[in-house]
Amino acid sequence: MAIKGSYRTKHKEKLQEYLESTKGSHFSASDIYDHFKAIGHPMGKTTVYRQLEDLVSSGEVKKFIIDENTSACYEYAGSLCSHSDCIHMKCEKCNRLFHLECSDVLELEKHILAHHNFRINRTRTVLYGLCSDCDGEKE
Repeated sequence: MAIKGSYRTKHKEKLQEYLESTKGSHFSASDIYDHFKAIGHPMGKTTVYRQLEDLVSSGEVKKFIIDENTSACYEYAGSLCSHSDCIHMKCEKCNRLFHLECSDVLELEKHILAHHNFRINRTRTVLYGLCSDCDGEKE
């Protein structure tokens, strides 16, 4: 899937390759900027943000805003996104973000709606805790 636009530039091509390699993972604009700087193909921060916003508008990239203290994170989805509105889990130690796709969570959502007359906004729902990697580490 090519990045939508009237023409392709080297930046667009390199960004497309990077995004396809990260499918299913979360990344920040800074991660992209740092990646290209590290491999000797620097890309301006403005370019990164502009390209990401274009991709968010086209639906090829999903943008998640977790809280006011955390930079937005993104996920490349291509033309089909299976995680468009899933609940997330955020590790408070390593800051990784995980998708939570679980039928028990769906049942909880149904219960909350039926018994408490409240619909959960899945795109803004984040559970905080420790991932298995960090939970097993010694302090």
